[in-house]
Amino acid sequence: MRGLTFLLAASFLAGAPALAQQAKTMDDPYIWLEDKDGAKPLAWVEAENARTLPRLQNDPRYATFYREALAIASAKDRIPMPSQRYGRILNFWRDADHPQGLWRWTTMADYANPQPAWKTLIDLDALSKAEGKKWVWKGATCLEPEERLCLVALSEGGEDAVTYREFDLEVGRFVDNGFLLPKSKQGAEWLDKDTLLVSRDWGAGTMTTSGYPFVVKLVKRGQPLTAATEVYRGGAEDQLGTYASVLTDGSGHRIVFMERRQDFFGGDKAVWTPSGTRKLDMPARAFPSGMVDGQVVFTTSDDWGAVPAGAIAAVPVAELEAGRATPKLVFQPTPRQAVDGVATTRDTLVVTYMDNVRGRMAVMTPGANGWTTKQVALPDNVSIDLASTTDRSDQLFLTVTGFLTPTALYSYDAAGSAAPREIRATPARFNAAGLKVEQFEATSTDGTKVPYFVVHRADAPLDGQTPTIMTAYGGFELPMTPSYSGGTGKLWLERGGAYVLANIRGGGEFGPKWHDAGLKTKRQVIYDDFASVAKDLFRRKLTNPAKLGIYGGSNGGLLMGVEFTQHPDLWKAVTIQVPLLDMVRYQSIAAGASWEGEYGSIEKPDEAAFLRRISPYANIRKDVTYPEPYIWTTTKDDRVGPQHARKFAARLKEYGKPYLFYEDTAGGHSGDADIEQGARLQALQMTYFAQKLMGAAPAK
Repeated sequence: MRGLTFLLAASFLAGAPALAQQAKTMDDPYIWLEDKDGAKPLAWVEAENARTLPRLQNDPRYATFYREALAIASAKDRIPMPSQRYGRILNFWRDADHPQGLWRWTTMADYANPQPAWKTLIDLDALSKAEGKKWVWKGATCLEPEERLCLVALSEGGEDAVTYREFDLEVGRFVDNGFLLPKSKQGAEWLDKDTLLVSRDWGAGTMTTSGYPFVVKLVKRGQPLTAATEVYRGGAEDQLGTYASVLTDGSGHRIVFMERRQDFFGGDKAVWTPSGTRKLDMPARAFPSGMVDGQVVFTTSDDWGAVPAGAIAAVPVAELEAGRATPKLVFQPTPRQAVDGVATTRDTLVVTYMDNVRGRMAVMTPGANGWTTKQVALPDNVSIDLASTTDRSDQLFLTVTGFLTPTALYSYDAAGSAAPREIRATPARFNAAGLKVEQFEATSTDGTKVPYFVVHRADAPLDGQTPTIMTAYGGFELPMTPSYSGGTGKLWLERGGAYVLANIRGGGEFGPKWHDAGLKTKRQVIYDDFASVAKDLFRRKLTNPAKLGIYGGSNGGLLMGVEFTQHPDLWKAVTIQVPLLDMVRYQSIAAGASWEGEYGSIEKPDEAAFLRRISPYANIRKDVTYPEPYIWTTTKDDRVGPQHARKFAARLKEYGKPYLFYEDTAGGHSGDADIEQGARLQALQMTYFAQKLMGAAPAK
């Protein structure tokens, strides 16, 4: 290709970045679709939606799928997940009457009742109506240890950019003339009740090229933002941003970290005090994750002294305040294990981890002679997640879930001897009778064993005819683990389909080495792993290419795009969700510049050549027969952006290839504006899979 030849030659010359930028736009007739909110691109989107939606929504199955998905998402017998704050249980809740959601509370004692008497703090539907904006909940950060005052994060339509507003839990309303941080990609931490540490867009020259803040300032109560005082800064060239974080523990210790993320995966750390900043000599990919009894707990994806990558370490707070960081090993997973979650209670460290992608939990307690470890007995073949912990006690809540195991909530005293106690369980959302879960391994192209799960009918004949949908993520050290999906079960498994979850490299299922094996120019192994799982399914005669559909979002959307272009013969259906697809220009779109640590850079010749070789947008061919994909995205996505999906669909159209394209106008990167949007997106996708893998809808 002429653009690639020019790029590789120009990269060796003076002024290579400018020339490379010019090369990125050559031979690309769809740059105009990158104008995210422009009138012409939005008109194109409207026309594409008008073509796609009737095809899917006029299928008689769509209405049933939507009704079932919405019923599951809005069911009032779901578990109200707890957050322990201010001596209360707080919860964010959505249902059919409150599609955008309620932030509410009840007492600790009342939460134990089957039907707690919830008291509303914020009604997002009412607030949105009153203010003429579609507010989407993005969480709350509360002042420690008092917890009465909180900064509530609200997003317009689901964007990553948020507005912070101060809320008083005691009186149940926004604070008059309280802290207000207008819309920005930003982070805010409480230093004390009258002071915040804020990273945000302070004006020209304070945001990185990827769109994240790199200047931290002190914001005082009652002062305008223009009077904020700078206390720390990163650099405009950083891939991510610079943020403050405040850790406390039940013993009264407190420490403030500054984290400069030169790379998506890590960067510099420093301890900040009003009298100065002490930079810490520690690996880029080691991060403070909590504190207990004056011991700051770190997770690390790099070797750190005697602490290996993937382990958990601790450093005394006094040592860190002196500018030193000599870690002591707390927990070391085996090669087939990986740390999943870390949290602290008043007296303990609680760790959830995976053992061959199966959930485990342990409690570590610091003492004069080091840390003691207690394994916690919980059901097997499930995922275990920490739902809520607090510095005020050792009481915690955790969830247990599996493919056929409805999510259950457990209460547990981490410092006690009693076993965890189930206190709530999600009712079954689909009929799991006759279904079974199996875990297999596929052999990838380099001989690596890649595990995957299959959920299917136990009596299904192994004749290769089972309609099957398969997913994976394969990036950013994020694992994909067993979980209960009422929508997948009701809409797909109940109708005879099978579901496959592939634990390919690039994720975190086996720690940082599993992730690092697919970084940058090594990334082809990720795509080979996924294709190898598909071929193993065929070998086992579970399904065949005419009955196999695949789907994934974000980085998983890139995975789908690569599989679509590299192996069009392996799938009958491909759903590509909120994806990256133009890997030649990804650094110039939305927050793309922040992911150079994962994908590599178009400015570096070897990485540019690889990106060009795997970029789905660049590798669609006129002379290749492809399955008809379903591509969907959202206009409000300010992380990946809808530009990738638009351009990919436009290229398919140019080449006369079949495709379906849908762009929702709200929801951000996760499509979570309200429960109705989630149900609609799920119903559209499942209708597409049913059309492709199960045939025409049965006659009424």
